[in-house]
Amino acid sequence: MPRKNDKADKVILQNSLKTLAANIRFSSVDHLAHSIAVVSSIPSEGKTTIAVGLGKAFAAGGSTVIMVECDLRRRSLASALGAHGRHGLYSVVSGRHTVEEAAINAGMPNLYFLDAEPSIPNPADLLQSRRFHNLMGTLTKMYDYVIVDTPPVNTFVDAAVVASLTDATVLVVRQNFTRREDVRASYTQLKQAGAHVIGTILNFTDADTSNKYYDYYEEGSSNKGNNKSYEILKEDTPHTSKAPVVTPDNVQATPDDSDNSQDVTAVAYRRPATHLASEKPVKVALDETTELLKNAGYYTDDASTVNH
Repeated sequence: MPRKNDKADKVILQNSLKTLAANIRFSSVDHLAHSIAVVSSIPSEGKTTIAVGLGKAFAAGGSTVIMVECDLRRRSLASALGAHGRHGLYSVVSGRHTVEEAAINAGMPNLYFLDAEPSIPNPADLLQSRRFHNLMGTLTKMYDYVIVDTPPVNTFVDAAVVASLTDATVLVVRQNFTRREDVRASYTQLKQAGAHVIGTILNFTDADTSNKYYDYYEEGSSNKGNNKSYEILKEDTPHTSKAPVVTPDNVQATPDDSDNSQDVTAVAYRRPATHLASEKPVKVALDETTELLKNAGYYTDDASTVNH
């Protein structure tokens, strides 16, 4: 679908990424998140796109960021970033090259990328190794933020292993696509592995409704105290798609893992189980992931019961 308003799209995109980065940055004053794992339950929920957008937002704010490819079976960061290095993760972990030799600039100031070589043998063993653990510690000392892209949680153990080594984990949930039991299983697996899950990103929410909120926001921009919605994210799309939801205290945002640009719109509204959005914005703390999923329709009032 062609863009209807390039200027509006750009503003929404910039604001959404800033909001997402700020939410994560201030998710806990006592537990600063310098390393972040972006995970999903199953493929095609948009985690790679969100990881890249988050990295660019931090870099644009002046922080040094390194994106690390930890989906060793199905690499996608290189294509998403448009950057390809000569050396990769295995080379660094094995001691053949240093981080400085392997990491490359990812096309903008402050943003760097450590790719992974194709066909790495025994990916799970590498990610569980002491050397990889030490590498993560080294990267957090070298860069302000380390953002890792992982395979789906419910597909391989790799995601939970990597997430347990990071300061924060965000779980991408694609609306009307991911099964409730998959979301519950992945969230439980992450928590059992010791991952610090600070929030979820509800992806592919209704674009038309979000556009309505953006129009309202534009019309009321002169009266800042009375704005009832925060339009968060919108990108170009070749077809009608779904998109995210974000409040100042909770994360929810963006598109598909493919190279095709998607329409990604988000509103600062809590979504009840049977409606896109409530009439009033409601703040939800980043670490209240179960509550957030309940409001997105993935749980009933009893958090132990799946909402069918």
